[in-house]
Amino acid sequence: MIRVLTNDGLENASIEALNGLGVEVVNEHFNQDVLGAKLKEFDAVVIRSATKLTADVFEVEAGGSLKLAIRAGVGIDNIDIPAAEGTGVTVRNTPSASSDSVAELAIGHMFALARFIAISNYTMRNGEWNKKKYEGTEIAGKTLGIVGMGRIGQSLAKKATALGIKVVYYTIEGKHDDLDYDFVSLEEVLKVSDFISLHVPYDKVAGSLIGKKELELMKDTAYLINCARGKVVDEAALIEALNKGEIAGAGIDVFEEEPTKNEELINHPKVSATPHIGAATKEAQTRIGEEVVSVIKEFFNL
Repeated sequence: MIRVLTNDGLENASIEALNGLGVEVVNEHFNQDVLGAKLKEFDAVVIRSATKLTADVFEVEAGGSLKLAIRAGVGIDNIDIPAAEGTGVTVRNTPSASSDSVAELAIGHMFALARFIAISNYTMRNGEWNKKKYEGTEIAGKTLGIVGMGRIGQSLAKKATALGIKVVYYTIEGKHDDLDYDFVSLEEVLKVSDFISLHVPYDKVAGSLIGKKELELMKDTAYLINCARGKVVDEAALIEALNKGEIAGAGIDVFEEEPTKNEELINHPKVSATPHIGAATKEAQTRIGEEVVSVIKEFFNL
């Protein structure tokens, strides 16, 4: 019998679907210090963002039963792929399941910033009535620069266009011939956009994509949205840019360290912050679960 560990949980319907295929699912969380040894007993492991499958974990697991590691989500930066492959473990993810959910959250942060929704909600709870203080801006007619034009970026572009927003984009793959949006350089995206939304993985070699230099290129009326990976943006440089008025605000769903301890950032009056909830919708979790089942079914020929 195939045994699967869902170390960060999985939707009940998907667990039932796997049981129906004759798969034993252990829906339990094991900490890093014992995870490698536990994985020897399983054929597959499913993780989200809470678990890190590091080289140390795979070194301890080596020689065990593990054949497949699935990231129930898009990013796989919490899995050491070379270490996994070195011990004969295949790494897969669920790239399609949460695109719309993440794109919607990016739009949500755009509205929250442009109309002061986050800060006005907070100040009203403190008994303040700042009707004249929060004169916002409409997002229709503005320019959205999307950095990274994969599934999430393309979903965001469609939604933004429907709201009357002009879309420009940059991606390392180059221009997409099937897209009608303007492809420009990263520098041009930073210079011309009223909103900039990041949808790229973190490059451990290159480091942060958005730092002091890049923030200085942005309009002082522009907003930065990061629903990608925390380290894509240099948090210290971002706080400095916000304090100097070099940009108007930021919508942040992901952080350099999670859970974040950067209270200066999350409490900044120009920041709309959420705790990495880009894929946290019922619909996305259902699709993620279905995709996990599909990957397991295909991999083990069930």
